[in-house]
Amino acid sequence: MWRLTSSVFMGWSLGANDAANIFGIGVTSRILKFRTATFLLALFVLLGAWFEGSRCFETLGRLGDIGLNQAFIVTFAAAVAMTILTVLKIPASTSQAIVGAIIGATLVASQPNWIQLVTMVICWILTPVGGALIAWLMYMIFDAIVSRRRRSTRVMQRFLYVTMVVSGCFGAYALGANNVANTTGVYVNTGLITPETGALLGALSIALGAATFSRKVMDTVGNRITLIGPQGAVIATLAHSITLYIYAHIGVPVSSSQAIVGAVAGIGMVRGIRAVNRKVMRQIAVGWMFTPVLAGVFAWLGVIVLENTDLFRVCFHASAKVFSSFLSFW
Repeated sequence: MWRLTSSVFMGWSLGANDAANIFGIGVTSRILKFRTATFLLALFVLLGAWFEGSRCFETLGRLGDIGLNQAFIVTFAAAVAMTILTVLKIPASTSQAIVGAIIGATLVASQPNWIQLVTMVICWILTPVGGALIAWLMYMIFDAIVSRRRRSTRVMQRFLYVTMVVSGCFGAYALGANNVANTTGVYVNTGLITPETGALLGALSIALGAATFSRKVMDTVGNRITLIGPQGAVIATLAHSITLYIYAHIGVPVSSSQAIVGAVAGIGMVRGIRAVNRKVMRQIAVGWMFTPVLAGVFAWLGVIVLENTDLFRVCFHASAKVFSSFLSFW
């Protein structure tokens, strides 16, 4: 069961990066407190994973045959890639990380299911586009119905708070249903754990990451892409949640980051393309392209080292020597 530590690491990195996509805009817009957001996230991620996470478990299993030892390498490689991007404050895709790692691992010993991969890539491309279109349409409707009516400031603030909470809870549920497979899916497919155990372990790991290390990415999503304000925060969160839930029902794990960034950009374009921080958008796009490649290379190297006993011993002893020298130096 020690292998499951890589799933906990993956879940932690997912929560640290993707929690911003659920409540990040609400927190940076000061609609919600950080503690309230993380509590709601943990609760509804668990519910979504428990009731509807099995569809995406099955999809990942169709990408290629992964053994127990390879499963550890795959999840660990994806988690390392996600952690690097989180430290760099770049919203990245755990779905792309785990898929890239699976492809990298299967290239060593077998043939990946390229048709399944192409299907998933198409869904990845459509995710931010769909998020942007839904957000754009909802913003126009919301502005026409709500914003032009005369309401007191207190009533509007209360309305935005309730709407943000509902949208965020729905988004957390959709995240659990869609993305929990990224944390424990490879182990479920090997038969090491049941889908119920995978859902519980993955959801708790995601909640831990959200509570401990998600503020930096929240700032990127909430403030640096475009200044959308409280009303835009509600619309972006809801558009993201709808997009994610659609793909959860299709059974394809997609990027929560791509959905929310697309939604935020869609709202920014309502105000004109100049409202969108194009420099930050380019940085995020580079991160999205780099994520599956980075995770895939890590997994590919890891499996090669794992299957070559002599090479594994050399790498292990070299790493131990470097680590002991580092300790001696300090």
